[in-house]
Amino acid sequence: MYDTKDRQLAETILHHSTNLQRGERILINLVGYNGIGLARALVRGARELGAYPYLDITDPEIQRTLLETGDNAYWKDQAETSGLPLMKQMDAYIGIRASENIYETSRVSPDANNAFQQQYLKPVHFDERVKNSKWCVLRYPSAAFAMNARMPTSDFTDFFYRACLLDYAGLRDAMKPLEERLRKTSEVHLKGEGTDIRLHVDGQDWVNCHGIRNIPDGELFSSPIIDSVNGTIRYAPSVYQGKPFEYVSLTVKDGVVTDFDSSDHESLRKILDTDEGARRFGEFSFGTNPVIETPMYDILFDEKIYGSNHLTLGQDYDEAPNGNKSQIHWDLVCIGADVHLDGECIRKGRLFIPEDLRGLNPDRC
Repeated sequence: MYDTKDRQLAETILHHSTNLQRGERILINLVGYNGIGLARALVRGARELGAYPYLDITDPEIQRTLLETGDNAYWKDQAETSGLPLMKQMDAYIGIRASENIYETSRVSPDANNAFQQQYLKPVHFDERVKNSKWCVLRYPSAAFAMNARMPTSDFTDFFYRACLLDYAGLRDAMKPLEERLRKTSEVHLKGEGTDIRLHVDGQDWVNCHGIRNIPDGELFSSPIIDSVNGTIRYAPSVYQGKPFEYVSLTVKDGVVTDFDSSDHESLRKILDTDEGARRFGEFSFGTNPVIETPMYDILFDEKIYGSNHLTLGQDYDEAPNGNKSQIHWDLVCIGADVHLDGECIRKGRLFIPEDLRGLNPDRC
């Protein structure tokens, strides 16, 4: 039996996010089993459209074993034998992240993670899937996910669907005045508890995200001029490569992290030492989803928290590049800092001040 909310979510993904058409091939990748209801709804919806769904189900524990034991030769063979040949045939891709343990891969070594990212993730997903298909990635609710959000399971499930099934056309329109201001901005200044940082965005492009690549969505992103970032920034809790960080603080000079602190100092040091670009920034963004209020150790949700910004370590995006190249892309989120654009305070804490931006405040959405 197909759950009503899963059918609604599948319809949003197929019709809005991927705009799937008759005769197109779509790869549905389910990681974990608790999202099987959504996978069923997506397969049925794709067939009703006359599209050709392909289903790939990944067991999280098997994936952990492969990550722990994989090396460059293994992942290169996987990419060339199965990953790339299949992905090249796809017109669209949906990734459902339904693993119930976000720490499943926490013991994978940095070298093993780098082998997977460089030899498989980069050619198959970043170079092929991202650039040559219509795609959407999302999480799926579970009791474990609810626990990370510190919510009862039923309340969290209701929250999940409210966050995912927004009026994305309305959110897109509400972000447009902020986008217009940012396109005219030179300096952005964030100031809050543990945060006092400035960056320049002169001439950078801005991308209005409204449910096309991620569900849930609600962000407006660009990238800073690569050597313009100066100051200190403190981030909310985060998980990266299966490792939890209760906080991360960075000191930045001319775009490069010169000092740092976190709840897991050694793991943070190893991430920052991945390559030269890992100590620089590849993205700067505003989170605008009015339903998402607090961090839950899941970046697909946390980066959209209303009244937040993320200043991302590592690789830039082709849509708004700044020249930073790295094997990492870590969307660290700063919540509730005041935002000044060329000296004008446009957001006090988490609420926008100018009338043309107040449509982004939760009471107006």
